Amino acid sequence: MTADLAEHAHHLLRAMVTDPYGDFSPSVYETARLVSLLPALAGHADRVAFLLGQQAADGGWGGPEGYGLLPTLSATEALLTEFRRTGAPAAAAAAEQGLRALFTRWGPDLRVRLPDTVAVEILVPSLVSELNAHLDALTADDIVLAGGRRLPHPEGTHPALLEELRRLAEAGQALPDKILHSLEALGPAAHGAGFARPGENGLGCSPAATAAWLGGDVAAGRPGVRYLENVQARHGGAVPVAAPLTVFERSWVLSTFADAGLAVTVPDEVLDGLAAEIGPHGLAGGAGLPPDADDTSTALYALAAQGRPHPLDCLREYHVDGHFCTYPDERTPSVTTNAHVLQALCANGPSEVAGRVASWIVDQQHPDGSWTDKWHASPYYATARCFLALAGSGRGVTARERALRWIATTQRPDGSWGRWQGTFEETAYAVQVLARAGEPWADEAAARGCAFLLSWPEAAHPPLWHDKDLYTPGRIVRAEGIAALHLARRRPRIAALLTRLEPAPAERTA
Repeated sequence: MTADLAEHAHHLLRAMVTDPYGDFSPSVYETARLVSLLPALAGHADRVAFLLGQQAADGGWGGPEGYGLLPTLSATEALLTEFRRTGAPAAAAAAEQGLRALFTRWGPDLRVRLPDTVAVEILVPSLVSELNAHLDALTADDIVLAGGRRLPHPEGTHPALLEELRRLAEAGQALPDKILHSLEALGPAAHGAGFARPGENGLGCSPAATAAWLGGDVAAGRPGVRYLENVQARHGGAVPVAAPLTVFERSWVLSTFADAGLAVTVPDEVLDGLAAEIGPHGLAGGAGLPPDADDTSTALYALAAQGRPHPLDCLREYHVDGHFCTYPDERTPSVTTNAHVLQALCANGPSEVAGRVASWIVDQQHPDGSWTDKWHASPYYATARCFLALAGSGRGVTARERALRWIATTQRPDGSWGRWQGTFEETAYAVQVLARAGEPWADEAAARGCAFLLSWPEAAHPPLWHDKDLYTPGRIVRAEGIAALHLARRRPRIAALLTRLEPAPAERTA
């Protein structure tokens, strides 16, 4: 069985090496922006069909709770644009259902707790304004939708900041690099913005930002057009929320296998490529993104685990007030960024800084024993990352015990774990923690979790990761499952329990 897992891991690595963009799920938000902004791009009809096919029974799009707001705004606006452009009845009907869902899910005031996703504070008001402009134009043509209501700006958004950014862009002033990933929020001011220019990998690691800069012009040879043509190929017209993200994907997969003690042969070109990306400010998760401490520390840990240690000086500028920021001037700190930094620091030996970071992570733990984070919707991701980093540092014993108790009490009857439902990914995080506990009760819970992992159907994994909307990094999720099963099978008691629970006829690791 262990050999089978090793083969799964090597197969994943081989596929990763030959993929220039990474394995990431299609995005309703991002695909809708292309429908609205770039109808002349090849694949437009497929993108419209994707939006229609992704609409939920209640008329909305996207994840539960506040996670559905931005994709529902984006898809509804895109389909209203398509209706006004072509008169397509299907687009009109779906857009009207989308408007109804906005007021049904969140009420006439759009009262919603916005998730801490990328640029949500400016993307939401941008789309609210565009939708209201559509409704005004349709009313002038005697077409009244949503009962004549208009959308308010939800609490927690910053329409004034958005207007200021637009004013600066229109005046020709350069904006911070982190704005490039969400350039589409600037509306017409994004078209041909002088402070930005797409390259062979688009602009800002974002199809939507690239489309906004192009402003509808898809003439052959224009910067960014070939990128958009290529990035839609995996999903038949739809596009991911970010691409290419090869540095992120490779760093996470390699560090996951290393942390689980799963020996894999990593091609030199992968390690050379990661090392080459590290500059004085670290590295970025993908082309067009600014460097950040999360990707930098994960890559440093992965390289050290493969016998390729790199100096940690590039992390110094992210050290603030006893912890590390993901990038300068961020709105909220990230516990998982600090967990990854702690792993990178400990890979280079004990230090005072590592002790302060560990203490900061412990201080962020919730009373129930879990952690939550800005980069992922699930507390199981954040809890596993913090637990594993603290365990590797030898610190936070009490915090780790509390995390174990929380995981034990939240296992579902079918052996899984999950925020909204039991999932392969979240169960993998829980099993990784339990397999390190060394307690009989933890072994039993881990075995039941492994049985759930092995029974997971060959189906898409629900999106749980934060960008502009929720997404799934497919290879990273599969790597987490492989790591969980490997850790569990290294414990004889879990392996023995699993033998009795394992589904027939064959092992599956999703």
